[in-house]
Order: sequence, then C-alpha cells, then structure tokens
Amino acid sequence: MRKCLILLSLLFPWLAIAQELEPFYGVVPNGYDFWIYTPPAHSTSIDTLRLEGQQLSPKPLVLFLHGASLCGRDLSRVRRYGVIHAIQMGLDLDAYVLAPQDPGGAWKPEKINNCLSYAVSHYPIDTTRVYVIGMSLGGFGTIDFSAAYPHRVAAAMAICGGGNPKEYCGLNELPLWIIHGTADKQVSINSSRKVVNAMRNCDETLPRLLFTELQGINHTFPARLFYLESTYQWLFEHRLGGERMVNRDYSVSTADMHKAYHMLRKRTPIKVKTGKGNKPSSATTKDGTQKKSSAASGTIHRVRKGDTLSKIAQQYGTTVGRLCELNGISRTSILQIGQRIRVN
Repeated sequence: MRKCLILLSLLFPWLAIAQELEPFYGVVPNGYDFWIYTPPAHSTSIDTLRLEGQQLSPKPLVLFLHGASLCGRDLSRVRRYGVIHAIQMGLDLDAYVLAPQDPGGAWKPEKINNCLSYAVSHYPIDTTRVYVIGMSLGGFGTIDFSAAYPHRVAAAMAICGGGNPKEYCGLNELPLWIIHGTADKQVSINSSRKVVNAMRNCDETLPRLLFTELQGINHTFPARLFYLESTYQWLFEHRLGGERMVNRDYSVSTADMHKAYHMLRKRTPIKVKTGKGNKPSSATTKDGTQKKSSAASGTIHRVRKGDTLSKIAQQYGTTVGRLCELNGISRTSILQIGQRIRVN
C-alpha cells in the first residue's frame, strides 16, 4: 500500500503537496478582510501544527496590496490580478501570501499591520522575510506602510504609486524598489518622484533605493511584474538584520514583461477553503429582495473642499475619463461639497 502511495505522489505530486487559499472576514479588529495563501507542504496554521506535534521551517510572507479597481467587500475581486492570480496561473512561489482588501479610500498602515500580526501569530512565518508589493493605490499603500513600519519589512516594491506619509525617512531604512512608467496618465510619475525627493531630504545618498522610470510605459503594463519570477527573486534576496544592503544586480526588462504570462507554467488549481469569520451580508428590502451593497455599486467618494476630478482620480488610481463615465458627468462639471462620486 505504501509503495502505491509513493508511486501516486510521484505521478501526481499535487496529491501530496497541497496549495491552499483561505478567506478571512472580520477576524482582525481594526483590520481588513483578507486572503492567506499557504505554500505547498505547509500546514494551515500554527495551532494545527501544535495539535499534531509537527514542526515546519518558517516560510517568507509576501504582502500584496491591490489597486483601486479591486476595492470593495467582495474578496473574490482580489484574485483578478496580482500575486494570488499569478500563482493560480502557474507562478511557483514558496511563500505565504497575505492579500487584504481595501473597502475604499487610501490604505491604512495600522490596519495592514494588524492583519500582518494576525498572520504571523497563526502561521509559521519567517518574520525576518516579510515583503510588501503593491500597484497604483497599492503602490501608495506600500510606501505608506513601509514608511510607518520599516522594522517589519525586509524589502518592498511600489509600482505606479506614490505616497502620503507624514514622515518619509523610514523608507531609507529598507531595500525599496520604486517602478513607474513615464507615460502613466492615471497616476503621474511625479507621484513617485515626489517620494524619492522626500527620501533624499532625509538622506541624500538614498542608500537602499532603486528607482526605475519605464520610458513610454503606461499605467497598466507594469502589472506584468506580478507574473515574473525575478520580481520575487529580488524581494527574497533581502532579510531583516545586519546592514540591510539593497541588491542592485536586478533590472526591469520590458521584453521580459511582454513575455511574463507565457513564461508561467500551468499547475493544479489551488484549493480554496471555507472562509473564517462572518461574511458581510446584503441588506434586504421589505419585499424580501436583496439590495445592492455599496461594494456591488462601486466605491463612493464624498467630495470635500478642494477636491477636483483630477485629484480624486489620482487618489483612487483611476482616470478623469473613467470618473466621468461612471458618474455621467463631463470634465468641466463643477463638483459640490458632499456630492457622491463613484470611483469604480
């Protein structure tokens, strides 16, 4: 019987090595709903390991922060692009993935940190190898979180984003790669340049920064970076402790980005487990039919003093044209304080 099992595991390795994806709803006070991807051959939690008397070597964790188009309260949207989607397409990533969902607005570093603390306390994660990667709104979140908690981040990659922290100096403490297209019309490359200039005010040498300006590249094309193994190889070159030097031996090739999807190998679908916590429920009308939730109808921004369509578009990583399309307005429309603007 044992020989049969060994033979089956050789012929069908996915029978012995499971990849799991589990959603979590409302389990972290002052946090976000999130996915956790468990890499092959790892148990689902520290609690399970203790019950079964097992010990596993800790694995790295990649924290993925999505853009504005995936905001809402439907966790399935977070799988549309990014790290988890890349794994589903065949990316071989021997690490945990924590993928929270922002219901709308800017990412909050404290909430992200609370989710990370939950993951570290429930899974065998190597806390010296926690990495952050995000794009657009998630790029802003990556900068903001890394600036607030540089002691928790081994390395970070911010794609087509910017930053909103009050203090940028913490960014000089960790290896950070900022990547932005010069033809980005949704989030101007000036947003990333502003971050670099603020970091330079703290330390002119920018000791751990890589800044790549992709000439002629738009806002969406750099999403292919999530599907390149070299992206994660660069992240994994770093860990907390010591002098925390940045690895400068990597570069971004648009040719590789063009081939990103084709370079992935097809693999067995990931097992999606039942969620923990309580899923957000839809309200019902008097006749018993379901009302659309705010997530179903899109994220809403209430206009504040000083808001313009351009400013709102930049905040949510979208375009003025898209805002006009969603709200039935023109570029010259005058916004009123308190007005509700749908942003996705």
